Formats: sequence, C-alpha cells, structure tokens
Amino acid sequence: MSLSPAILQPAHRHSPIYIKLAQKLRLQIVEGKILAGEALPSERDLCALMGTSRVTVRKAIALLIEEGMLSRKQGSGTYVAPRIQAQGSYLTSFSEDARARGESTATVWLEKVVGCANEEEARRLELTPGSALLRLSRVRMAGGKPLAIENALVPADMLPDASELSDSLYAALAARGNRPINGQQKIRAALAGPVDAKLLGVAQGEEILRIERLTRRADGRPVELTRSAYRGDRYEFVSDLRGPF
Repeated sequence: MSLSPAILQPAHRHSPIYIKLAQKLRLQIVEGKILAGEALPSERDLCALMGTSRVTVRKAIALLIEEGMLSRKQGSGTYVAPRIQAQGSYLTSFSEDARARGESTATVWLEKVVGCANEEEARRLELTPGSALLRLSRVRMAGGKPLAIENALVPADMLPDASELSDSLYAALAARGNRPINGQQKIRAALAGPVDAKLLGVAQGEEILRIERLTRRADGRPVELTRSAYRGDRYEFVSDLRGPF
C-alpha cells in the first residue's frame, strides 16, 4: 500500500494536527488509494510518512476507528473496514446481496419453530389470531463475521416444512411460489443492547441499524415480517432519488 501526498479537501488550517492527518487518511480511503481490507502501515511508518508524532498518528487512527472507516485487529494491525452498500429500492435477500459482493455467507440459527400468531402479529400479517407462524431467529454472517441479527415471522402455510430452509429464506419461499415481490421497510438508528452486542461482536452502546420489513406476494398477501439489527459500522443503505417532474 502507498500513501499519496495529495489532499483534495484539506482540513481547516486551524484544525489540530491529528484532524488534518485523519483527513489525509480519509481521502486516501474514499479515493480508493487504500483499499477495503488493506492494512495501514505501522505507526512508526506512518510517523515517517506524515512527519508527525506517534501520539498524533494514534489520535488520527482512533478518530477513523470511531467513524467506522478503520478497524483494529488485536495483534495484527489496523485495517480499512469495508462498508456494505445495499440498494434500498430493490427487494433482495441477505444472501443475494452478499453473493453480489462476492462474499460467502453463513447462518447461526437461534430459533426455528412453529408458533401461534398473537393479535399484533396476526394484524400485521393479515391472519387470524392463533394462526400458525414460522418463527425464525438467526445471526447472519458475511465474510466469516457477524453482520446482522434477523427475527422473521412467516405464515406457516407459506413454508410448511422448515427443513427446506437453509441459508436463504427467499430461495425456500421461491421454491414454493411464495417469493415476495414488493414490500416496505423502515430503518432507524439505535444503540446495541447487551444481547445485540454479544451476537454482533460489538461493544454495548455502539450504533446499529434496526430494520423492519414487511413483504408481499404478487397477489398482495403478506409473506414475511422481519425485524433485524445490522452493524452500523459495516452497513449502509443507498436509495435512488428522483425529482417530482
């Protein structure tokens, strides 16, 4: 990896030196001169390259770690943290998104049972209270690391045999002609509680994204109600915006 001396948008001249150094590194990452997953030079090398003290280098790196642009691996070094972009206007599954990025996926199942819909669940899924529901709770892995916790509710008649479900819920639904084709999702920022933090491998109180998704088949019938928690330092949603004309 090489560091370019060019600075397209320098920090304010009165900013502390570590802020200016962080801006230099930030621009290298944004411009692709330092690639996702690539290790930064050692603190000693950065001091020589940037002409600054080790204290300044450490403060700049800490700032970028706090922003989620860098991650530190104990005993290994500091790396550029990849940020995953999901197109908010397309209805795709976790597995499909990961394959599009060339990443391998895995699932850690927490729960896969059939239960009865309570009044709120029945209302959201347009069922009769007490109807059979498939309750799915799992940790989704991408690139060998936990990325999301998903808790999904699916009418049991959409997928009568839970053993058909492996990693991809949408693939199992599609095999029975129940693939959702549209839906609505809500995204909000939140802080990781103790359970979220443990499952996602983050610190308690760290920022996460909470996402609720309700999808429907072509005939309008609800297929799934999923509530997820995504790592805020690894995931971002991107939407195409159009004017009124």
